Amino acid sequence: MSHDENWHFETLTVHAGVEPDPATGAVMTPIYQTSTYAQTGINEHKGYDYSRTANPTRTALQNSVAALERAKHALAYSSGLAAIDNILRQIRPGEHVISGDDMYGGTFRMFDKVMRRRGTQFSYVDPTDAANIASALRPETRLCWLETPTNPMLKISDIQTIAALCHNNGTLLAVDNTFMTPVFQRPLELGADLVVHSTTKYIGGHSDVVGGVVVTRDAGLAEQLAFLQNSCGAVPGPQDCYYTLRGLKTLPLRMRQHAESAGVVARFLEAHDKVE
Repeated sequence: MSHDENWHFETLTVHAGVEPDPATGAVMTPIYQTSTYAQTGINEHKGYDYSRTANPTRTALQNSVAALERAKHALAYSSGLAAIDNILRQIRPGEHVISGDDMYGGTFRMFDKVMRRRGTQFSYVDPTDAANIASALRPETRLCWLETPTNPMLKISDIQTIAALCHNNGTLLAVDNTFMTPVFQRPLELGADLVVHSTTKYIGGHSDVVGGVVVTRDAGLAEQLAFLQNSCGAVPGPQDCYYTLRGLKTLPLRMRQHAESAGVVARFLEAHDKVE
């Protein structure tokens, strides 16, 4: 469904990106469990041909997440690491990546055990001080990678300041927004070029589906990522997309409850005489 930019976030989570089924009018996106699509004739393409390239259920998920991040483009993947991998495939051997020194273990493994062996250079700095990012920037720095808050130590970075530093150097800024979700933080509005989610976590919300997504406002970046998404093939199946779409609809309610519950635990621990 096309959406109004003034819609409340809760309305966006339910309706944005989701179109009634053209065949039946069903308001819930069907699970298009198909590999191929019939066309009306030669040179008469109906929009879909092969589900690795595109699938209507996946399209609905991508459009929905893009709307929540106030973006125009989103690409869904079979896992969060598959999403990160597609970003890193744009880095050429010899180019440099800056990352925070605390991050999800799977991401670090990809950086250190896979990409570094392909010739990508990495620097790891404390991201809580933007001056550390500034000091690490080089002419060949192609990407700055931030988790904020980080996993697991919950370090916070100043996205807006770091974005300005990166752009002055011709460096892309990618932010893993998995922990905050677009309910609490929208990095593109603060200057980031790319946002990544492991939709396995809060977006999916039910521990029954693995997935990832990359979001951007840049049409050129989106085109490059779409080429890699199709070429490398780490795409989610339509049922995975359906489950993730279902999770989106309750995202604001769940995130508010997570925050409230975390506050209760934090206040209890803060007042406990056994906790320093």
